[in-house]
Amino acid sequence: MNDLRRTLLWSVFAVSLLMLWDGWLRHTGQPSLFAPAPAVATAPASAASQGSVPTAAALPGAAPAVAAAASAGASAPAVPREMVTVTTDVVKATVDTDGGSLVKVELLKHSDQHESGRNMVVLDKTATHTYVAETGLVGQRAGETLPNHTTPFTVLPGTRTLADGADALTLTLESQPVNGVKLVKTYTFKRGDYAIGVKQEVVNASAVAVHPQVYLQLTRDRSDPAAAAGPAFLGGPVAYTGMAVYNEKGKYQKLSFDDLDSGKASFEKTDKSGWVAMVQHHFASAWLNNEPVEREFFGKKIGTGLYATGMLFSLGEVAAGQSKAFESTLFVGPQEENRLKALAEGLEYTKDYGWTHIMAAPLFWLLDKLHGILGNWGWAIVALVVLLKAAFYWLNASAYRSMAKMKALNPRIQQLRENLKDNPQQMQQEMLKIYREEKVNPIGGCLPILIQIPVFIALYSVLSSSVEIRNAPWIGWITDLSVMDPYFVLPALMTASTLLQTWLNPTPPDPVQAKMMWIMPLVFSVMFFFFPAGLVLYWLTNNILSIAQQWMINKQLGVQN
Repeated sequence: MNDLRRTLLWSVFAVSLLMLWDGWLRHTGQPSLFAPAPAVATAPASAASQGSVPTAAALPGAAPAVAAAASAGASAPAVPREMVTVTTDVVKATVDTDGGSLVKVELLKHSDQHESGRNMVVLDKTATHTYVAETGLVGQRAGETLPNHTTPFTVLPGTRTLADGADALTLTLESQPVNGVKLVKTYTFKRGDYAIGVKQEVVNASAVAVHPQVYLQLTRDRSDPAAAAGPAFLGGPVAYTGMAVYNEKGKYQKLSFDDLDSGKASFEKTDKSGWVAMVQHHFASAWLNNEPVEREFFGKKIGTGLYATGMLFSLGEVAAGQSKAFESTLFVGPQEENRLKALAEGLEYTKDYGWTHIMAAPLFWLLDKLHGILGNWGWAIVALVVLLKAAFYWLNASAYRSMAKMKALNPRIQQLRENLKDNPQQMQQEMLKIYREEKVNPIGGCLPILIQIPVFIALYSVLSSSVEIRNAPWIGWITDLSVMDPYFVLPALMTASTLLQTWLNPTPPDPVQAKMMWIMPLVFSVMFFFFPAGLVLYWLTNNILSIAQQWMINKQLGVQN
């Protein structure tokens, strides 16, 4: 029975850590232990520079293909291309006058963990990487060609930097007429806000009525922007990278690049509410419209290595000489859970906990409350462990009493094994008899580990996914709880505490098992040298409290430590 307890304990622990390690490898883009790594396609420079024009195939319910602005407005005078940069206290955004698209967003409050001294860039358009937010019009009826995200725009005069004391600034662009129809885009950037107001006004200066549809589209390739910086081995987890659609009918639906490639992507395509997003580790972009109006959702591959997701809204008829406006919100920023919840229903799901959501979400809620009280994420993690240990105190105490009694019985068990080593069956019977007489459960000591494993995995997900903890310091040398300890101090202390726990535990009668009890903690501790410092801090704090509780129980029962 003692052998069974040891086997069960280490089997569960080994399998759990093996699965955790495999999950880490897959999250960091490395090959899984159980499957080959998927191929990753990148967008060629030509696709990045050309973008895509909505067509009937790309936009659900759209009219026949939209002609490029170059052909629709061939007689219009050439408009010089300009990259317009707008700066607030939290973002530095670049708008391309060719299409009036947002082609770069730099987050001034978030550093790039892969390139020292550089701010985090979410949207970007370079020769090797495309990730942009596009808008435009598509005609609802055959033959209606309207301004879209390839049409040249002109920037209207205005300030480009948020002034001291100002709450917002606006950037307005006006398209060249396409068949007598102009599109006026107004971006509104607010102080301290990652949500950008986007107003599109259709001005019909033609002699006939038009029936425009507005599309809001996010276009990107499937490469991870951080990959260009060459992330270090296990330098930090990368969560789901891909598209997401949310609406009342289907709730949160992921559209992976692989599913789009294979044509297996499935999602609700129409509803009166919802949003679309591009998701990556710690950051997201999303088109939002919280008005209860009918919309169509789309997501597909639109070119070599390029993918798009978006929404399509009908504006009805715009009579000759009339105009009609449509307002939406573009979010580009960190996945701060409370901020996301306030913007739109379900937007917090872009912070992807995966299958651990049922435990990870309440753990983050509690951790966030503790941070609000203590003002430091590291101390919040310590306080979280204290609360969890208090919640399971009596359950753990029962397990530790069982372990203490096992340690007290070890001399008798060792003597029994020596006397009956030639009769294993009788030895097992005598051992069971001793356990019954002393009211000891040989597998009772497994309980603390079994309780810790799901909490550990859920907290791993919280610390990996929470941008709130990104770049968050604790004390001294720990300047970022979301990455590994740069000097390996916490992993070393964690290893020492694990060995101390092993010493407090009852020694297995079998010499081979006794050696394994010392070797296994050292083997598994190697993994913790590459885990986020916050996760190691959790495990170290848990070990220290467990050691204190076990030491106290051993003293109460008169067991020699």
